[in-house]
Formats: sequence, structure tokens, C-alpha cells
Amino acid sequence: MTFDGVFAPLPTPFDDRDGVDLARWRTALTHWVATPLTGFVVLGSNGEAGLIDDDEAEAIVGEARACIPRHRPLIVGVGRESTVATIRNARRAAVLGADAVLVRTPGLFKSQMTGDAFLRHYRAVADASPVPVLLYNFAAFTGVNLSPATVATLATHPNIVGIKESGSDLAQISDFVTMTPSGFSVLAGSASTFFAALSAGAVGGILALAGLLPDACVELYAMTQAGRVADARDLQRRLLPVARLISTTYGVPGLKAACREIGVDVGLPRQPLAPATADAIAVIRDALNSFREVNA
Repeated sequence: MTFDGVFAPLPTPFDDRDGVDLARWRTALTHWVATPLTGFVVLGSNGEAGLIDDDEAEAIVGEARACIPRHRPLIVGVGRESTVATIRNARRAAVLGADAVLVRTPGLFKSQMTGDAFLRHYRAVADASPVPVLLYNFAAFTGVNLSPATVATLATHPNIVGIKESGSDLAQISDFVTMTPSGFSVLAGSASTFFAALSAGAVGGILALAGLLPDACVELYAMTQAGRVADARDLQRRLLPVARLISTTYGVPGLKAACREIGVDVGLPRQPLAPATADAIAVIRDALNSFREVNA
């Protein structure tokens, strides 16, 4: 199984009492499975993984695997601060049917998270994981960065198959591409710079926007693959306002509000996150309507 293409990191539905809502989850999964997306990520940062306990995680992954056909890759976020907990989660995800695991960098003890620490952590996880491992670099979230030199070393491990880079540093993305072996999947994590990342050699993306506008994200990827540079650049420009609203501007609450606007009910964010305000929802609605009008 390859990990090239467009993947959506799915938001986790919660009910009005702040519990995981499996009924909403099944309905939402039916919507996403009907799209042309390559595959799906469950329990990533957009899935509010840090706010979900292990029993809830098992139920979420189990339902996802039951709904997602086996030929569509299911990637499960399993990152924890300790190596032993990450290994435990990776093994649990594999039993539940994950095709790969996404492992974010631990960042609690930032000053001690050196390249050597990351090498020890990821090698131990990759040695123990029954399924392939994707590195997850999100410096804005964790406060630490996986350097190109560290990624190049980790990419030689036979069970480490790629990286999601959520930053917009195109020089770093280019280094990941040029310093890793052929077949190592560098995946963009920012829809705002998706076209630029693809142009720099990324082979796909794990994009919050893909769960909201899957057809457009897949089209942008296909245009770039086909060498339709001008068309891809134009589509990127039109996607940019929506991409920014559900990432840097409003985050997970904005993404969930946007999903409701397109008819996918994923409930509210889990506390302590607050729902998007009425003003934010109005801005998101206008951006979605403007995109639809341009593409009508």
C-alpha cells in the first residue's frame, strides 16, 4: 500500500454532553467514503486526539475501519509523550485495522527533544509497530521540529515510510524530499501551501480542507500531477481563503462549523475548546459560498 495522494484528517464528533458520538461518526464516515479521497486519518490533531482517552479511541478507530473499505488507507494517530505509550497505541491501532500509524513528535520536555531523542523514540516505535509508521512534524503545535538530517536518518528504517509536514517551510519540505530515499512519502499538512509543496516534490497531503472540499483538493493534486501548473495555481488561490479560516484563524471549531455548513454534522468541539462564534460562522459561510460561486 502506498501513501501518495490526498488524505483527510477527520474531525471526531461529540454529542451535547461532550461524549464521543458514534452515531454521528458513522453518518459522517458514509459521506467521506463516498468522496474521491485517497484515504483517511483518524485521531490526528484535527480529530482532537489529545482530548480523547484510550477506550474512546478504540471505539472511534473500530467504527472507522468498519466503514472504510480495505482498499482505502486508514491511518491512525497514535503519538504520545512517552515511547512506551506510543508503542502501545500503535499495536492497538494495528489490531483494530489501521494500515499505518501517524506518530507526532513528543514535545513536553522541549529542551531535551534533540535529534538523538527523536532517533531513539521513532526507531523504538518503528521496531515495535506491526504496521508502517509515518512521522508527524507539527512544530507550531508541539514546539519542536524534526530536522531534515534527523528525518533523512529515520527514513532508512524499513518501517518508517513517510512524513506529514504541517509547517509551510518549503525549504524544509524540499530538504525532506531530496534527503530521503525514493519511495519515502513526503506529505504536506497545510492546504494553504499544498500546490507549492507538491511542486517541491511532496507526493500528496493530509489536509483538513480535504474533509471539507475533497473534490477540489483531489483536483488540485491531479492537475499538478498532470503538469497543469497554471490551473493548479489558480485553484490553490481560490482555496486559500477557506483553508486559512479552518486552520490558522479558527482551527478545529472552525472546521467543525464549516462541516455543518456543507451538511456533515460532526457536533461541537470538546471542552476546553469552545464552539465557533456566530461571527466566525458567518465568515466561514461567506468563504464557502464565494468558492462555490467561483466554481459554479
